[in-house]
Amino acid sequence: MDSPLLRTEVQEFIAQSMTANFTKIALMKNPFPDIRWNDILNQIASKAKAKDKLPTWYSHKCVLYPSKISIEQTSSETTAKYKASLIDGVTLIDLTGGFGIDDYYFAQKFNKVAHCEMNGELSKIVQHNYQILSQRNIECYQGDSLDILKELNQQWSWIYIDPSRRSDAKGKVFMLKDCSPDVPAQLSTYFQFTDNILIKTAPILDITSGLNELQFVKKIHIIALNNEVKELLWEIEKDYSGSITLNAVSLNKDQTDIFTVSYGESSENALYSLPKHFLYEPNAAMMKTGAFEAIGIHYGLEKLHQHSHLYTSDTEIEFPGRKFAIKKVIPFDKSEMKANLEGKKMNITIRNFPISVEEIRKKWKIKEGGNEYCFFTTDLKNEKIILLCEKI
Repeated sequence: MDSPLLRTEVQEFIAQSMTANFTKIALMKNPFPDIRWNDILNQIASKAKAKDKLPTWYSHKCVLYPSKISIEQTSSETTAKYKASLIDGVTLIDLTGGFGIDDYYFAQKFNKVAHCEMNGELSKIVQHNYQILSQRNIECYQGDSLDILKELNQQWSWIYIDPSRRSDAKGKVFMLKDCSPDVPAQLSTYFQFTDNILIKTAPILDITSGLNELQFVKKIHIIALNNEVKELLWEIEKDYSGSITLNAVSLNKDQTDIFTVSYGESSENALYSLPKHFLYEPNAAMMKTGAFEAIGIHYGLEKLHQHSHLYTSDTEIEFPGRKFAIKKVIPFDKSEMKANLEGKKMNITIRNFPISVEEIRKKWKIKEGGNEYCFFTTDLKNEKIILLCEKI
């Protein structure tokens, strides 16, 4: 790619600016008058964003970056790697290519990957970066992806789509029909060219709503990184009509935890109990499944209340979430609050409780932090209680 941003002296300046104060750099005189200063500043800001999120790109010289917001919206390398581990085949076409992180990792699992991108400048940047990264089995196509799909007119092992919410849908309930491309409206067209589709959506999408809009859903992967749900992945297989599997995947620095349940699984065998010796709080991916009774059944735990989504046991078990030893259970009343919490430093969590954390902290002058944890919740007798705990 022929860009003045790739000149050696410009790339050296961008690299040196990584450790400098960005505000000071933005206010300095442009040392390269033939290049727009905003373009250079964008490379600095975007590369800084990529340092932890996209270390492979960050570590290579002469990689070009799109706008900072594009870097913020793209998949991280961690989630892209996991995504690529779910599927494989001979060919894959990505109808919403973007900055191309996902396709780089799909290309490790497929013989050929097609990257489609409407934005011409972004398409050129991605093609350039694949050359820098020595990724040779990805072909970049610029234009409307549906037109490209029809023009190529071939069968693909997989179609991948990451629809973006249209600007005119702001403020509305998140639905796939309000995204571009409109996947529900185009499904029959897509299935002319593949039997398998993988759709990435934002975590805000309600699972039941998504199932109401889509057909032939086989699996839903809820992907959380460092206990924050980053994306939902919907595996769709042409004419599939079996049970739907929910995989709650929690990616952490040291390990990957996966909780699997069938959508709509029966909760008839769920058990409830007053607090025992240990307390369990599911990770974010598990919470997104909505299978709260099934979590207790799967791990042999008892719930504190139908709507509290906290679990307890007499003996400690391995659990993909936070674990605590319960030191004391007190009722939520003025005298107990004064005696046990007022003026102290504590970590506060509320579950099925009518007062916010901010209100509790303000009223009882409780500082944030420390090694003590307290859960404000409701027990199976519908009584408001506080669990004073120690993290395990």
